[in-house]
Order: sequence, then C-alpha cells, then structure tokens
Amino acid sequence: MRKTVIYIAILAILAFGIYYFLVRNNETAFSENDAAFTIKDTGSIGKLFLATNDGESILAERTDSGWIVNKKYRALASTLNSILETLTKQAPLYPVTKAAYDNVIKALSTDGIKVEVYGRDGKKMRVFYVGGVGVNNIGTNMMMEGAKTPYVVQVTGFNGYLTPRFTTKLRDWRDRTVFNIPPEEVKKVSVQYADKPINSFVISHDSGTVRVDGDPEYTKKYGELNTRRVNVYLKYFTNINCEGYLNGLSDMDTTLKTAPKYLSIDVEGMHRQHQHVDIYWMLLNRRSKNSTVANPDIPDDYDADRLYAVINNYQDTILIQQFVFKKLFRKAFEFYQKDVAPTNQPDKYVQPKNVMMHKNS
Repeated sequence: MRKTVIYIAILAILAFGIYYFLVRNNETAFSENDAAFTIKDTGSIGKLFLATNDGESILAERTDSGWIVNKKYRALASTLNSILETLTKQAPLYPVTKAAYDNVIKALSTDGIKVEVYGRDGKKMRVFYVGGVGVNNIGTNMMMEGAKTPYVVQVTGFNGYLTPRFTTKLRDWRDRTVFNIPPEEVKKVSVQYADKPINSFVISHDSGTVRVDGDPEYTKKYGELNTRRVNVYLKYFTNINCEGYLNGLSDMDTTLKTAPKYLSIDVEGMHRQHQHVDIYWMLLNRRSKNSTVANPDIPDDYDADRLYAVINNYQDTILIQQFVFKKLFRKAFEFYQKDVAPTNQPDKYVQPKNVMMHKNS
C-alpha cells in the first residue's frame, strides 16, 4: 500500500513537470508581448505604416471616403483586403530555432519590413517586423518590436510565405481606376484618333438628351443618330481599370516618344469629374500573341493585347488591356448605323459584321 502511494506521488510530480515545461513554457513562448501577431478586429484599424531600410514606405489611412495611400491616392482594394485578412489570420507556429536565430535576426534588421498598426483613435496597436520564409519553406519569420525572440508565423491552410502581402511598392497599393462615372453623370465624351481623325467624335449629354458630333460628310450617309447606341456607349465608362502603373521604369520616357499615338479619350462628369487619357500602341514584341498569328483588327506592327496610356495630367504612365478598353474605341459613323441586334438587348452594342474596327476605317 505504501509503495502504491509512493508511485502515485511520483506520477503526480511527473505530470506536474510535464505540464509546467510543456504547457506553461509554451504559454510563455507565445506570450502576449512576444507573439501577438493576430489582430482579430480589423475594423478597429485606422492606419497602417510599412517601411523598409532602403527608404520605401507606405502609409494607408482610413478616411470617410475610403482608404487613402500616402495622403494622395485611393488604395487598391485587393492589396488592402489582403493585408487586413492576413492580420486577422496570421498566428505564430513556433519560436525560431537557436540554430537559425542569428541569421533571422540579421535578415530582419537589414531586409525586414517594419509594420506599424494604429487604431482609429490614433493609438499604436502593434509593431512588428516581417522577414523571409521560415525553415523548410514553411511560414514567415516575424518579430514583435521589443521582443527577444522571432517567430515563424503562418496563416492556417496557406503554405506560402506572407512577406509579399506586406508590399511597400506604391504601384501595388494604388487604385487602378481610369474611368468610373455612372452613365447618367457623363456630361461629355471626346474620342480623337491620331491617325484617322475622320473617325473622331464628341458626345454631349445633357438632361437625358444626347448628341454626337463628327464629320458630317462622313456620318450623314449612314442615317439618323442611333440614340440607343449612344446611351449604351455611355455605360462603358464605369469600372474601367488599368493593368498596372509603369512609373519609374527605365527607358519608359524613350519608349513613349517612339510609340505611335493611337487616340485620346476625354471624359467629363456632371460633378466635375474629368479624365484625359492618351493611348499609344505597344510595338510588337516576343510576348505578343499576334507575332505568329495575325489579328485582323490590329495593325501588324503592334501588340494585339496591350497598349500604353498616360493619365492624371500626364503624371502617370500605365499599361492597359485591349480586352478592357476596346469597347471604348468606337468611331463616329457607328452611332449613325442601324442596329443589327434585337432592340430587346438594351445593354448590348453589336458591331455590324462588315465593319473592320481598326485597319480599314
């Protein structure tokens, strides 16, 4: 009986030891100060600041009109949502091993991204550093400001590393909207072709009445104005986005000087919205799909999928897609043609089959 009591006492001591070293020690390792990488309520976040040692930085602030980047630009929703989602789901897996400790600390201090998170009240919520990929390419090395130990952090179910989500590149953060004016608010549209001005036109829209001005000798032979087509066309200036920004790329100025201009588009809204876009052909390159298979709608010397454009008072150079913008490249005579589609399709603008969009008009 006495031996049984001794055995029970020994087991109790062992159990306590296991609890202390595995559970309590784990709680210390994942303490609130050292491993608080998760922010459950992103609605409480009012500001994000990200910076690198080479001088790149992003300041994203919540305002009454949405998130603003670097006090000037609207934030790109996909980038913002990605980082907010990451903050809610990222959690520590384990402390960095002793063998990797020195290398991780060095990398964080030289190449790490500093992330500061502030609440809507302006108070600092979190400050941590984001490094590279963890051991065995699993997780991401991170360290809270003031902590002694870095951690490998991961989002459950995601096997990649999280560093790209904390980008400090302005081009990754800027909203890519070129046109976004509801049709009822479009006041004027001007499309001017550089090589064939006879195709140019101006649409005026006032109190529900539309007018299209083009070369009368060119348009009158097609008949009366097709107002249905005009009204459909005005709907095309909602949610038109570019593929990306080209600012700062080497030789971009030289490229634009040698690229032939295609056309200009001016859009004015009834609430002082205005956007002027100059569009240039992109020369045929090794990535051009039409380098081997010709596109009947695109001149043979130019890329069939993408074009260059300059917007925002000539401050930004962007890359745009034919797939997105092609519907805006109409010509004056098209608004005077009769429909070849059933008129019960109010949002469909069908091009007559005998009209070549670019080469022959």
